[in-house]
Amino acid sequence: MGLLTQLLTLPVAPVRGAVWIARRVVEEAEEEYYDPAPVWRELRELEGRLVRGEIDQETFDRCEDGLLDRLDEIDAYRRGLP
Repeated sequence: MGLLTQLLTLPVAPVRGAVWIARRVVEEAEEEYYDPAPVWRELRELEGRLVRGEIDQETFDRCEDGLLDRLDEIDAYRRGLP
């Protein structure tokens, strides 16, 4: 960028800064949301609850299905699929 361009676009600098911050927030939120580690941790905890007898098989199956669906969603996102 030349000096003249910088001077002419100076009034919109705060907007550019806000847009950049918003993009970074979205990127961080997506990274956290599409992190498979918490889902795997929940699956381990769920299995532990089943083994300890805290939940029955039906509850385990229902919760496991939801967590496996979530892992599929994460995998599809990371592969760039809709």
